[in-house]
Amino acid sequence: MINIKSAEEIKAMRKAGRVVALMLQAVREAVRPGVTTAELDRLAEHVARSNGAVPAFKGFRGFPATLCTSVNEEVVHGIPGKRRLKEGDLISIDTGAVVDGYYGDAAITVPVGHVSELALRLISVTKTALEEGIRAARAGAHLSDISHAIQTVVEAAGFSVVRDYVGHGIGTTMWEEPQVPNYGPPGMGPILKAGMTLAIEPMVNAGSYEVTVRPDEWTVVTRDGSLSAHFEHSIVVTEDGAEILTTLERDP
Repeated sequence: MINIKSAEEIKAMRKAGRVVALMLQAVREAVRPGVTTAELDRLAEHVARSNGAVPAFKGFRGFPATLCTSVNEEVVHGIPGKRRLKEGDLISIDTGAVVDGYYGDAAITVPVGHVSELALRLISVTKTALEEGIRAARAGAHLSDISHAIQTVVEAAGFSVVRDYVGHGIGTTMWEEPQVPNYGPPGMGPILKAGMTLAIEPMVNAGSYEVTVRPDEWTVVTRDGSLSAHFEHSIVVTEDGAEILTTLERDP
């Protein structure tokens, strides 16, 4: 069942989303050669708790950290630790926060120092794919219109969309119905209604879309070793389009 959120629930989700945006802003500014992913994780947790939020990922289904930190060929669910970032790395940072029982979830991909032209293009295309997916999320559209918009941007650039991991509904739990694939034909699936809240999150590989999971049973990597990027926002569908919840572009 797809939950339609009330105005009060959406207000609570804006609070959670703002904390997520603050977390990602702080971590983005801290990314540099030599920093460890564990240091980034501690920073994110500090920001969450100092803003009255609980880190959403820590302990979720046994995940041990506040952030997912996925470097280079790692797609998603990378576990922070002793790894030091190097010049030329690409790091995808995914995180969430809970405020008053409501969740926010977002992700960014950040270059570490000077990176390759391929890496910069992959970041740009993945971010644009997210923007186009959000633009397609409006009342009266079909869910798969989001999916199709994302896939169209990605494949036109010669990249591929990860198929094994998808976006999702969000609200009083991290994952609600419906699933939001990043590929597929338009005009399919549920009709979007005002008050639906979704986490839209294209994961894009420079090579094949195929992925595998490392022995830690968390870290997802590209099967061919190619670079991967990940962007995500939590949004609410409105009559006029979509409102991004995980943003600082509004008054607190």
